[in-house]
Amino acid sequence: MSLDLLKERFGGTKSTDKKETDKQKLNEMFISKPVGDIKSFKAQYQDELVEKDRVIENLKQELNSQWLTNQTAFNTKKLYEDKIKKMDIVDSTKLIPTLVEVSKQKQGSVKLDWMSWLEIPESNYLFQINESLAKKVFQENNLLIDRLRYKKGRGGDAPAVDRDYVLTFGGDSVNDYVATTFNPDNYDGTGVGLNHGFTVSYWVKPAEIGGFLKALGRRPETDGRWEFGLKSNRLVHVGVGATVKDDNTHYDGVETGHGMTVGNWYHWMVTYGGDDGASIGGDRIVRIWINGKEIYKDGAASGTGNENGMGTANWVDGDTNTVNDASNLYFGARAAFQGLTELPPTPYNQGWACSLSEIAIYNTEKDEDGTFANEVYNAGFSYDHRKNNNLVGYWRLNEGSGTTVEDLSRFGNHGTLTTDGTELPTWTKNGSYE
Repeated sequence: MSLDLLKERFGGTKSTDKKETDKQKLNEMFISKPVGDIKSFKAQYQDELVEKDRVIENLKQELNSQWLTNQTAFNTKKLYEDKIKKMDIVDSTKLIPTLVEVSKQKQGSVKLDWMSWLEIPESNYLFQINESLAKKVFQENNLLIDRLRYKKGRGGDAPAVDRDYVLTFGGDSVNDYVATTFNPDNYDGTGVGLNHGFTVSYWVKPAEIGGFLKALGRRPETDGRWEFGLKSNRLVHVGVGATVKDDNTHYDGVETGHGMTVGNWYHWMVTYGGDDGASIGGDRIVRIWINGKEIYKDGAASGTGNENGMGTANWVDGDTNTVNDASNLYFGARAAFQGLTELPPTPYNQGWACSLSEIAIYNTEKDEDGTFANEVYNAGFSYDHRKNNNLVGYWRLNEGSGTTVEDLSRFGNHGTLTTDGTELPTWTKNGSYE
């Protein structure tokens, strides 16, 4: 007799009914949760494990990247410090300009964000040495790239720069200057110097008057001076070789003092007759013009040989026993004198809070009667010295941004914005620029 017939005849028991109910519930459970779903739980678990492995791997890569960055910075630091240790005389002030220049060269013309810029080892090391300076260099490099505008020309694409910028210095309170590779005793790398005659022309706008203030110069040794600026609120100061000129009277014998005031532009021209006597007369006379007017020392009487200038100067001709090798030209300051038996000159001395523009140097005395001085002065900032012969250095100082000033003469003795203090020289808009 079948189970169903027995249930029909005798009725079902509670235990039998419960078993049937449990069986039904199990069937329903498996119908609603098929085997495929159980497999999906396993797959989900595996996916979570894979995700965890991926996160761990990313963390490892990030840590490795940070390690490589730090290691690169460390290796770069060690590289430059090893170079300094190998110097005969340690001059750590050369390190920052080197880092700035190499960083700029590696960046090239590509604008970078801050983190990408720090991936340049020299930039990273500069950041470790001076954070505020590094940030300023980063900003100025990108500003320079932003300002590059190109125009078509016969020579192809050429960069155009703003014409209305000048370079401004903070003076002793900031200790900023431009360090060039121009050596008055050896500007061409073959030992040729300016002791056989020169002309220096530049524009300066004082932010202060008084005390020893240098627009440009170097002073490696007593007999090798080459510096131009002020001695006081009345006296100019020009040093050529062993001779120093501190003057307070214009050549007309009437106007006294240099006549300069804060906030106005002045054109300076200084010439030297040379010491060889062969091609340019060898008169050794130093002449100074400010805004086309000649000034001189004592109002020398006729017959003294100094009637047409400030007097004779004695500049030793390339004598390495008296002219120190560390004698490159600075703008906004000069090199300090320390003596023959001591260390080379310190990089900064007698800084002038002023603005400078259009610094030109010739290897000949171009003026004896003031004609050239007045020609340049009357033309203003638009005068282009590149049209003249005998030009051996020319810095317009109008780049507008960046940390390099270009020497437009054929010798390429470029300058680097530098500091012994807290700030670099700054680019300033000049409303007088034409």
